[in-house]
Amino acid sequence: MPGRRVFFSFHYEQDVWRATNVRNAGKVDATTVAGWTDASLWEEAKKKGRPEIERLIDVGLKGTSVTAVLIGSETASRPWVAYEIEKSIERGNGLLGVRIHNIKNQDRHRSRRGKVPTALSQGGYRVYEWNRSSFGRWVEYAALDAGKPCREHDREQCLICRWLWWW
Repeated sequence: MPGRRVFFSFHYEQDVWRATNVRNAGKVDATTVAGWTDASLWEEAKKKGRPEIERLIDVGLKGTSVTAVLIGSETASRPWVAYEIEKSIERGNGLLGVRIHNIKNQDRHRSRRGKVPTALSQGGYRVYEWNRSSFGRWVEYAALDAGKPCREHDREQCLICRWLWWW
């Protein structure tokens, strides 16, 4: 069974380098990244205004089952991250937060630890410190938490995977 399709939500200007490192970890199908794959699409959408940005995000969410919110120093204050979380909840995506402040940027600097977006903390969603070897498992847990069928057995509420999840 193919990997989960994951939507990545993050502060584009601040954390695109870090987000690229997470996407390239090879643990999930990371083809959908906040509705865009390069800065030119984001910049073009910003010029056209709010409806175009919302459309870009909504299109990016299609076909995904999990949303990973990559938490950097300013992620919690970003309005588009809040919109992406809201839309992910509406569509029934699994949600998780991943702290990425310790991943070095293109200048080899880390950033400060940021707050968890309110919708994640109030919704009781799991938040992790970035760990390449655990990321794929966390994504699967988020999908199971949202009631998605497990990848291993393709069953909803799979007791085997639920048990392994807690182990």
